[in-house]
Amino acid sequence: MTEGRETGEREARAVWTVLSEPGDPVAGRLLAWVGAGRALTWVRSVGRHRPDWSVLEPDLDGVADPERERLLRRGRTWAARLSGAEAVLDIGSRAGMELVVPGDPSWPAGLVDLDETAPHALWVRGRLSDTSRVAVVGARACTAYGRRVATDLADDLARRGAVVVSGGAYGIDAAVHRGALGSGATWAVLASGLDRGYPAGHAGLFEQIVTGGGALLGEAPPGAVPARSRFLRRNRLIAALTSGTVVVEAAWRSGALSTANHAARLLRPVGAVPGPVTSAASAGCHRLLREQVAVCVTDAAEVVDLVGPLEGARRPADPADSSPLDGLDAGIRSVHDALSVRVPSTSCELAVRTGLAVAVVRAGLGRLELVGLARREGEVWQAVPVRRVRVGSSDVSVE
Repeated sequence: MTEGRETGEREARAVWTVLSEPGDPVAGRLLAWVGAGRALTWVRSVGRHRPDWSVLEPDLDGVADPERERLLRRGRTWAARLSGAEAVLDIGSRAGMELVVPGDPSWPAGLVDLDETAPHALWVRGRLSDTSRVAVVGARACTAYGRRVATDLADDLARRGAVVVSGGAYGIDAAVHRGALGSGATWAVLASGLDRGYPAGHAGLFEQIVTGGGALLGEAPPGAVPARSRFLRRNRLIAALTSGTVVVEAAWRSGALSTANHAARLLRPVGAVPGPVTSAASAGCHRLLREQVAVCVTDAAEVVDLVGPLEGARRPADPADSSPLDGLDAGIRSVHDALSVRVPSTSCELAVRTGLAVAVVRAGLGRLELVGLARREGEVWQAVPVRRVRVGSSDVSVE
């Protein structure tokens, strides 16, 4: 890009992901007034110590002097970051990233609700589809209960056709992504450059997300390191990208609560999964419920009731269809309900969840194994995913 010409909008928006911090309202207003290309031309003039205000006219007519002073102060910061910034598009391309900007077919429409804090562009690896999206978020320091709920909830939402969105972190986020991967697509919204995906321990998971038909995305440019402020600002994207947000577990002060509050401000529905009243990991969820920011949700069906019909949703099973659980007593059905498709459980853990004696649970597990609804690996048990099983003389689908 030569200094003497106005940069194209797509190239300029790539540069702006380097110049300004995510969610900077001053940059957002400037780009809304004059466009990314002209704004970048003006920043170059600031870097030469002779701000050329004529570049921004007549669009800045009527803008008060205090706003111009604020713009100039911020412009000096942006100009200091210009060195090497204009190569960012090539760097991203070599790293396998695509730049998506407003007006592109794959630009998520919900981001417009962020107004002046909307991202200038998104860096993407993978595929952005227009299918309905639901955010499921929670604490990094989660419990086994939270991990199981998050995994099963994401799996069921994905099977219903939703893209499940989370933040790629340890704990609940990881459980969400892994739960969705087996049945559909998931998006991870990162606070760092996609070539420096954080946490590094999730490099394999991030690759699975991309190869599984989902996407990694974020507004930070290639090479950008994670920072606390970027994590907090990232949360507004998760909220805006989706038709609703569900918090599975969250401490009293938590980034997941930030996402929920962003969603509420954007008039997106918020759900919270209740937990034990003695669990600090669920204190944030209970706070959202008590302050009426969120409504109580316990499964995917209730989430769909909360966020509304899902575009591309698959037809739910007809409740009149035969079920292999028909004819089994209530205790065995309780054991089946307590099983997870993805998170193994011991018979003792299942006894705690169901309130049944361990011997009764073991007998129930044996019966479920016989009809193809449970499988055992060593000392732990899991529910069997969707497959064909025989019940009496008929083959039926089991979920």
